[in-house]
Amino acid sequence: MNIFLVIALAMLLIIILLRRHIPIGPAILAGGLLIWALVAPQFHYLVSAFTTTLTMQRTYDLILALYFVMCLEIELRTSGALDGMIRALQRLFSSEKFTLAIMPAFLGLLPSLGGARFSAPIVEAASRNTDLTKEHKAAINFWFRHIFEFSSPIIPGMIMACSIAGVAFSDFIAHLCWLTLLAFALGWLVLIRPLDMPANSNVDVDPAERRQDIMNLVLSLSPVVINFLLVVFCDLNASTAMALVTFAMIPVLRMTSRVLNIKEVFTGACDWKMLMNVLCILYFIQILTDTNVLHTIVEDFKASPLPVPVIIAAISFIIGILTGLSQGHVAIVMPIVAALSPGDLNLAGVAMAFGVAGQMLTPTHMCFIVTLDYFKADFFKTLKPMFILEVMLLTVFSIYTWFTW
Repeated sequence: MNIFLVIALAMLLIIILLRRHIPIGPAILAGGLLIWALVAPQFHYLVSAFTTTLTMQRTYDLILALYFVMCLEIELRTSGALDGMIRALQRLFSSEKFTLAIMPAFLGLLPSLGGARFSAPIVEAASRNTDLTKEHKAAINFWFRHIFEFSSPIIPGMIMACSIAGVAFSDFIAHLCWLTLLAFALGWLVLIRPLDMPANSNVDVDPAERRQDIMNLVLSLSPVVINFLLVVFCDLNASTAMALVTFAMIPVLRMTSRVLNIKEVFTGACDWKMLMNVLCILYFIQILTDTNVLHTIVEDFKASPLPVPVIIAAISFIIGILTGLSQGHVAIVMPIVAALSPGDLNLAGVAMAFGVAGQMLTPTHMCFIVTLDYFKADFFKTLKPMFILEVMLLTVFSIYTWFTW
C-alpha cells in the first residue's frame, strides 16, 4: 500500500479519536499502530520500539522537563507571586494597552493545558472601560499568549522539537526567536494599536507597596529569565535547568515570607495524563523508526517534484490543524525532519513555524476553546484576525527563509 495513503488513513483515525475526546497521546499511538498493521505487522517491531522508548535518555529528559515546568507554575501561583505581579503591572504602567498585550504573553511562558483561562480575566479587567467586542478580547488573549511558542525553552512543543530533531536548544531558539518579536509586533499592529483606551488613573502607592510590587515582579520574572539563560547560554538540557530553578525557588519564596506547600508543589505536578501522552507519542515515533516507515517517507519525499521545505511546511500546517497541539505536529513531523536532514535548523524551523500556525487556526486547540468559552465569543469572528495575523507572519517568515537558506 502506498505510504502516503497509509499516513492519510492514520491521520484520519487520529482526528476521529480526537473528535471523540480521546487524549492526544493514545490517539497518536493508535495511528501508529494502524501504520504498523498496514506496513509491517510483525510483533517484534512493537516490542523493540517499546523497549527502546523506555531506555532512551531523551524520554526521561523530556518527562522531567515537563514535570518541573508544572512545579514552577504551582510555586508561583500558590505563593501569590503571579497575582501580585498582575497588580504591580497595573500600577506601574499607565497604559492599559500594555497590560492587554503583555499579561497574556507573560503567562504564556508558563505553559499549562488550557492556560489561556489564567490570562482571560486579566484581559477582561484591562478592557473594562472600552467597547471591545467579545471576539476582539478573545483574539487578544489567544494571540499574545502564544507568541513565545518560537522562543521559550519551557514550552512543551519546543522541548520535544529540539529533542526529536537533534538540534541544540540554544541554536534553535536563536534561529526562531525573532518570530516572537514579529508576532508581538503584528499583534500590536492589528489588535492593540487601533484601540482608543483611556490611560490608567494615577494611584498613589506608598513606598512599602512599591517595594512589594517590585518584589512580586522579580519573583515572577526571575525563574523564567534564569531558566532561559541556563538553557541558551549554559547549554544545560531543559530538565536540569528547570530542576535547578524549581528547587532554588523554594528557599527564595520562603525568605520572602511566602506561603508555600512543598508537598503540594511536587505532588500537584504529577500529571499522569501528561506522562501517558508523552510516552505514547515517543512510542509512536519509535514504531515509525523501527518499521522503516520514516525511511520510506524520506525516500518518497526525495523523489517528489516539490521542494522538501514545501512538503514539510504543508504537512506541519495540516497536522497542526488536525491536532491543535504543538506536541501533535512536532511528534509526527520532526522525526521526518530528523530523518531527512539531522540537525538542520532551517528545516526544523519551517516545521515549527507552520505547525504552530496550524494549531492557532483550529477549534481543537484547547486554549482557543477555553478563550471562546470564557468570553462567549463566536469562533469564526475570532478566527478572522487570527487568520490575518498568521498569513502575515508566515509570509514574512517564508520570504526571510527563502533568502537565508
